[in-house]
Amino acid sequence: MHSTHWIKGNRGNSLFGKTIVIGITGSIAAVRIVELARELIRNGADVYAVMSEAATRILHPDALHYATGHPVITKITGGVEHVGFCGLEGNADLLLIAPATANTIGKVAHGIDDTPVTTFATTAIGSNTPVIVVPAMHQSMYDHPAVSENLGRLEKYGITLVGPRIEEGIAKIASNEDIVLAVERVLGGGALKDKRILITSGATAETIDPIRILTNRASGKTGMELAKEAYRKGADVTVVHRGFIGAEGINEIYVESAAEMQDACMDELKKGYDVFISAAAISDYTLDNPFSSKIKSGDELNLKLHPTEKLLPAVKSEYPNMVVVGFKAETGVISEDLINSAFSLLENYGIDLVIANDVSEKGMGTDDNSVYIVGSNSNSCHSGSKRELATVIIGKIADLLG
Repeated sequence: MHSTHWIKGNRGNSLFGKTIVIGITGSIAAVRIVELARELIRNGADVYAVMSEAATRILHPDALHYATGHPVITKITGGVEHVGFCGLEGNADLLLIAPATANTIGKVAHGIDDTPVTTFATTAIGSNTPVIVVPAMHQSMYDHPAVSENLGRLEKYGITLVGPRIEEGIAKIASNEDIVLAVERVLGGGALKDKRILITSGATAETIDPIRILTNRASGKTGMELAKEAYRKGADVTVVHRGFIGAEGINEIYVESAAEMQDACMDELKKGYDVFISAAAISDYTLDNPFSSKIKSGDELNLKLHPTEKLLPAVKSEYPNMVVVGFKAETGVISEDLINSAFSLLENYGIDLVIANDVSEKGMGTDDNSVYIVGSNSNSCHSGSKRELATVIIGKIADLLG
């Protein structure tokens, strides 16, 4: 048994049953593709590799044979490999050209076939097989007007571009995480295509003095996984939080306090959204008068707090027809009381779903969780990684949207 079988699906099953062909061209970034192939396999994909002759001078085909578990295509033979994978009845679900040099981008844009990779590309485009291109080159090449024009031509063909990251005078290949996320979005079925989703995430923080804050233990992992899963399903996603996801395609708005989160969400929602998910652990209390300078250490300190404004009722009042999802955290309660607490939140605020959990043992800061998903006429318990739970929650939201 090849070692790819040991890792397949270890990260998730978002690409289960999908066949992906990676086209590797002659950029030094080709050295990154062994691990990229493995990441795609860890998410359930079957991966094959096709290389230009220039790419084989940077990365030996044996390395990709190891990475994918399949012999590498380095030339087109009588087996018409390009047709078998990317023809009208081909086996491939996606052609991923990574890295893509300026030379290859120009050839693909103009239908020039003089390498195995460009032949695969022409065949894929002609048969409407999805194509993703991941540019990597020196920045001066990337900035050439003809390269920009060629990239625009690829987009007109319906090709998805990922990256590059401009650093150190180089248009560097996108991160593996961004590339995998783009692949998942292209192959994810589009259940939330053309839907706009706003998500709050993580903890807020209330100022005590210029150095100290009041906050809580929320990590933002749930919000991050919800954002990624909604993006995989085709949504336009914006996250409001104190954290940083850094995933290409996901919009982020930085806030710190509960008041800043309230203002940012209400301003952003004016742009038109279909779904609001309040996954953040928003501070319930804030200081009446934060100190303008650092409090001296060692002195006894009394702080006067007042309640913060609640975000969910404000959102539902302003946007009664929008799907709104809330989260309810409790500690040390029995399941019946937890569900009842979620139903109360559901009814009092008139929202559509509540995700409830007891955070006594896990949930805040952990990688997995156990939650109840409570709707107006149903509730169900789900346990697993936060990514798995995000898949379930986003699926239920997609059902609500019809």
